[in-house]
Amino acid sequence: MTGQGLNPGGGPGHPRAAGSGRGGTAAVPGRAAIRVGGFSGVWRPRLVGMTLVGVALVVLVAAVNIGRGDFPISIGDVLAALVGGGDRAQRFIVLELRLPRTLTGVLVGAALGLAGALTQSVTRNPLASPDLLGVTAGASATAVTVIALGGGSGAAVGVLASFGVPLAALLGGLLAAAVVYGLAYRRGVVGDRMVLVGVGVNAVAVGITSWLLVVANINQAAQATVWLTGSLNASGWAQVVPVGVALAVLVPTALLLAFGLGALQLGDDTASALGLRVNRSRVALGLVGMTLAAVAAACAGPIGFVALVVPQVCLRMVRSASPPLLTSAVYGALLTVAADLIARTALPRELPVGIITAVLGTPYLLYLLSRRNRGVTI
Repeated sequence: MTGQGLNPGGGPGHPRAAGSGRGGTAAVPGRAAIRVGGFSGVWRPRLVGMTLVGVALVVLVAAVNIGRGDFPISIGDVLAALVGGGDRAQRFIVLELRLPRTLTGVLVGAALGLAGALTQSVTRNPLASPDLLGVTAGASATAVTVIALGGGSGAAVGVLASFGVPLAALLGGLLAAAVVYGLAYRRGVVGDRMVLVGVGVNAVAVGITSWLLVVANINQAAQATVWLTGSLNASGWAQVVPVGVALAVLVPTALLLAFGLGALQLGDDTASALGLRVNRSRVALGLVGMTLAAVAAACAGPIGFVALVVPQVCLRMVRSASPPLLTSAVYGALLTVAADLIARTALPRELPVGIITAVLGTPYLLYLLSRRNRGVTI
C-alpha cells in the first residue's frame, strides 16, 4: 500500500476502486484497489517487491561494509555479532567500532532519499531537491561559520566539533527552509516559484561559505573543507541518535501527510475539488522534507545528489506517478552505504562519501537536464 490514498486510479469512487463493502478489492493489472471501512488505497505488488529487495540489499551491503577493515570479518560473523553471537573480539569490533558509522550512513541516506521524494513530489519538478533549494547550503554556511569564526583550541575545539557544528548546521538548514518558504509564499506556494527562490537562497549561502573559507585561517579552512565534502568518518552513536529520532518522528508524519500527494499530482484545482487543502498540505510536506535534509546535513555534512537521484530512479523502478516515499528512503540508505564502502575500500586512499555520491550523481543530473532541454518528460 503506497500511503498515497488520493491517487488517480485508486481513489474512493474511482472505477478501479470497484471493490465494495468492508475488505473489498478489485483486480487491476499490476495493482488492486483495497477498501477497509473508511480507508481506501492501492496495493502495488511491484512497489512492495522492490522495497523489500532494497531492504535486503541494505542489510547485505551494510554487513559487507562493517566486515571490511584492518581486521576483516565475514558477512556471516558480522550478522552473528549483530544478534549477540560470535566471539567477544568480533562483537566489540562490530558493535562498538564499525556499526555506528554504517548505521549513520543508513539513517542519513534514508533521510535524504525521503527528503528528495517529498520535495520533488511537492514541487512536481524532478530536478528539485534539498541540495538545490538552499537547505544543504544553509546548513553548510552556518556550520562553516562556527568552524571558521569559533576559534578556540584543545578541549574547546572538541566540544565545538561534537555539539556546536551539528547544531549550527541543523539551525542553518531550518533557517534556509524557512526563508525559501517565506519568500516563495504568495497566497500559497507554487512549485516553480519555490524552486527559483531556493536556487537564489542556495547561491547566497554558497557565497557566504566561500567568503568564510577565505577569511578563516588555514587550519580552520581545512577543517571546514573536510566537513563540506560530507563524510561518515568518525561517526559514532552521537550521530546515530539524532537522525534516528528525527526519522522516528518525521517518517510517520510524512506517511500520514502523504495521502494528499496523489491529488497534488493532478493539479491544484483538481486537488481542491477533491477536498484537499492544497497550500497547507504542500507547506507541511515540504517542511518535513527539508527538516529531514537539515538533520542529515547536521549529522554527516552535505552529502550531495542522494536526494536528487534516488527518488527519480525509484520512480522508474516502481513505475509510479510520483516518487515513492518508503522506497526512496530504502534506496537512499543503500546508495549512501554503498558509496561509503567504495570510498573506504575501492581506492588506494579513503575518500569522504560525499565525493563518491557526487561522482555517481552528476552524470544522472546531466542526463535529466539533457532530456528536459529536448522537451522529453522526465
